[in-house]
Amino acid sequence: MNDPNPPHQPTALLVIDMQKGLFSGPVAPHHADTLIANVNALIANARRSGAPIHFAQHSGPPGTPVEPGCPTWALLDALDVAPTDHVFQKTRPSAFWETDLDARLRAAGIRRLVIAGLKTDYCVDTACRVAFELGYQPVLASDAHSTTDSPVLPAEAIIRHHNHTLGSLFARCVATADVSFDPEGALR
Repeated sequence: MNDPNPPHQPTALLVIDMQKGLFSGPVAPHHADTLIANVNALIANARRSGAPIHFAQHSGPPGTPVEPGCPTWALLDALDVAPTDHVFQKTRPSAFWETDLDARLRAAGIRRLVIAGLKTDYCVDTACRVAFELGYQPVLASDAHSTTDSPVLPAEAIIRHHNHTLGSLFARCVATADVSFDPEGALR
């Protein structure tokens, strides 16, 4: 049996909350089609390099679009999810809180964590900050995360703001095309 987290691979991919319910609501994420394409490009790149891929799936309360077991809780059909990928559930914005993510990353010798998915201003932001606090080197794929408009800011401004803020201290912020899962480095 192949180990899905080879010890020689220092970089992993974390895809956050790319679920049907977050795409099928009254407002789709900003540039949803581009987001899906860029996340799939990261997945393909990680697979070619043998990097482990982790999918965080948010589990919300009954009656929400992310209620466990309901059809909208599922990951998007358009995502390239393989049986060897680690799909796990979370109940908070942090992909690390009460999950096995940190233990799996440490067991695999992961140092860099490429982060993509939804929502920029909640779970993506939290993942970058917590990964940084835990000693990882977060790499935020600047064009592979998204959100929806808020009452005070359009989604595009939220994304730009977070790329700047997170990229200033908590993560290396780069475009999908510049992310590499090569064991020698996370950037081309």
